[in-house]
Amino acid sequence: MPKSIWILLIAMTMSITGASFLWPLNAIIIHDELGKSLTTAGFILLLNSAAGAFGNLLGGRLFDGIGAYRTLVFGVSVASISACLLAFYHSYYFYMFLLMGIGFGSGIMAPALYALAGTLWPEGGRRPFNAIYVAQNVGVALGTALIGVIAMNELTAVFRASAFMHVALFLFVLIAFRKLEAKPTGKAIMKQTEKIPFKTHYRAHSLILISIAFVICWMGYTQWQANVSVHTQNLGMSLGSYSLFWTVNGLMIVCAQPLLSWVIKKWIHGIKAQMITGVILFILSFLVLSQAGQFAGFMTAMIILTIGEMFIWPAVPTVASQLAPPGKEGFYQGLVNSVAMVGRMFGPLLGGFIVDISSIYVLFYVLVAMLVLSLPFLYVYDFPLKKLNAASRQEP
Repeated sequence: MPKSIWILLIAMTMSITGASFLWPLNAIIIHDELGKSLTTAGFILLLNSAAGAFGNLLGGRLFDGIGAYRTLVFGVSVASISACLLAFYHSYYFYMFLLMGIGFGSGIMAPALYALAGTLWPEGGRRPFNAIYVAQNVGVALGTALIGVIAMNELTAVFRASAFMHVALFLFVLIAFRKLEAKPTGKAIMKQTEKIPFKTHYRAHSLILISIAFVICWMGYTQWQANVSVHTQNLGMSLGSYSLFWTVNGLMIVCAQPLLSWVIKKWIHGIKAQMITGVILFILSFLVLSQAGQFAGFMTAMIILTIGEMFIWPAVPTVASQLAPPGKEGFYQGLVNSVAMVGRMFGPLLGGFIVDISSIYVLFYVLVAMLVLSLPFLYVYDFPLKKLNAASRQEP
């Protein structure tokens, strides 16, 4: 890969490592340390994700307008200031607002990194996005593996660890990204794409279809970070056992890439088939989870979920990059990243509400039904592109 892509990967790894000190423990801290209900925990996580979704949309727009460097510096500054304040002030209201600040700043960064990867190495196809996905999970593995050590004596020590990593990321971005900039595509091209009527904007139609399935998948995935984490505590599992699930998740994603590439090359051809396979594995994971009562059952469900996400998560930004017209790369990446945030917004809230009024097992079956409903959207997402290709052939 080009050197510039490696710089992106380092930044992404640092960002996710800092975030991984917090997100697996958010629901536990809100529920156990702050004494709030799971519905309240879901609401706070909703606000965090809402700030992230807004940050993603803004970050995509800023990338197209002012470039990658200034966008990244702005985003990491907001996240770093919020993380540093959270290290000292983590009562209920401070926790809520500063978590939103971290989500907003990180949200600004994400589409800039994805769009920069696509524009710096366009001939790479899926590879730069898959590399970013692997880098994210290196961060997950590092962060979650360190949680057991950092929080051994004091759970809130994770706030100081997150602050340290965000400050280190700020310095790295300030120095390493100064000369790293994508070539501008020009505002004239951006204005041409904005004139396309929505009725014939087939690229947007495809993006909407795939986004519907994407948000459903994220609503299911975030249950592991919210309600499943509390469920494991209620069953008597240690915090170290729970963090081990995410350590295995990250290590699998990093180490199993050669095997995944072989499977895709031999049996699962095309982006659509990969995404559908991933959703089917998500469904199987929650079915296993509904029967799990001990560590082995939860680990089995996590392994299946991990294989599923390895098919889905890198595929969606790849499709967004392929769909994006010139000058709109940041906007399209910001849109799919904000869609993921919408799933993170409503997933914990919906899950917490269902658990509070019924049980965690009802939640698992609801998620299975939702994931089954997402499959048709993935199957037809490329149908509008066929209309686009047909219209292109008719042009003189």
